[in-house]
Amino acid sequence: MRHFTTQLLALAIAATALTSSAADKKKRTRHKPVPSPIIHDDNSVTFRIKAPGASKVTASGEFRKGRTELTKGTNGIWSVTVDPVEPGIYGYNLQVDGFQTLDPGNRFLKPMRAPKTSILHVPGRNAFDFDPQISHGTVHYHIYHSEPIDRTRELQVYTPPGYESSKNKRYPLLVLQHGHSDSFATWVTYGKANLILDNLIAAGKAKPMIMVMLDGHPIPSSWGDGRSTNNTEELRLDLMKVVLPMLEKNYRIEIDAQQRAIAGLSMGGLHALTIGLTHSDTFGSIGAFSAAIPKDDAPAQLLKNPDRLRRNLRLFWIAIGKKDFLLQENKELIPMLKKAKIPHQFHLTDGGHSWPIWRDYLARFAPLLFK
Repeated sequence: MRHFTTQLLALAIAATALTSSAADKKKRTRHKPVPSPIIHDDNSVTFRIKAPGASKVTASGEFRKGRTELTKGTNGIWSVTVDPVEPGIYGYNLQVDGFQTLDPGNRFLKPMRAPKTSILHVPGRNAFDFDPQISHGTVHYHIYHSEPIDRTRELQVYTPPGYESSKNKRYPLLVLQHGHSDSFATWVTYGKANLILDNLIAAGKAKPMIMVMLDGHPIPSSWGDGRSTNNTEELRLDLMKVVLPMLEKNYRIEIDAQQRAIAGLSMGGLHALTIGLTHSDTFGSIGAFSAAIPKDDAPAQLLKNPDRLRRNLRLFWIAIGKKDFLLQENKELIPMLKKAKIPHQFHLTDGGHSWPIWRDYLARFAPLLFK
């Protein structure tokens, strides 16, 4: 009897195992993905998403004006093919019954404070395309504690081609800052700053340089207020007291201010102006790309020592698009610089407040540095 009971128990355990195995297998079944976007040979692009319960789906992005409606097909898959798109990198999103979403078929996402943008990359011969025929630099990731502001922080450092093999050579430094909705990773992942420098250096148009990109929101609550003076001050303390000493310890960077620059876009442009103009003895070049201008009387305060700025600044480069919503305040800054007799370059370009413009600005600004 004991032997029979043991056999029944064994059969029950086996049956349970088979049932569990079938259930586990069912759980592990993977649904076939819906790849999107699909770039065709003529550079037309198809966007797709599976949304069987939706009544309306649209796509919009930097590649064209307005929203484009998708058409519902079989298996609940919506799709649309847009006309050929010029080679470049574009942000876009989908909208399902009024809800804005990332493209679930696309693993390439723009790093942001609140991610909402997928990346469309149409290959072509551009300043930011990866060229397998040239040498490429390295992007390093650092996480660190910033004692003066008591916060854990992140940053990325780009070292140029040949850095690892040139054991004694020192390099100039560019501090490059992101905009209000982005993060320390955006300039590399979406802006392709590392590839822009790779291509410029390979062409002999820019000097090999080290580039550091900090998180521009040391105060989390500054998200929503890109002009927060407290946030800018914490960033300044972090950069001057922690990051620069850390870079000097771990990377072979030049000490001379004429071999150091700070630049940024939008909110990062505000940071570059505020920190650069108050520390011209540390940064000999400033780049303001579609910059938010410091509010109230801050610009006048930043320019209150024009003799020092004239003596220290090698390059002061300002650029903004004709359709940029920050254009007027940038125009108001220029007479102040002229009155103070501070040498600068002001470039009014086509376009608005968007990444295609800022990639171009970096490609134009970097060759002017450290000459």
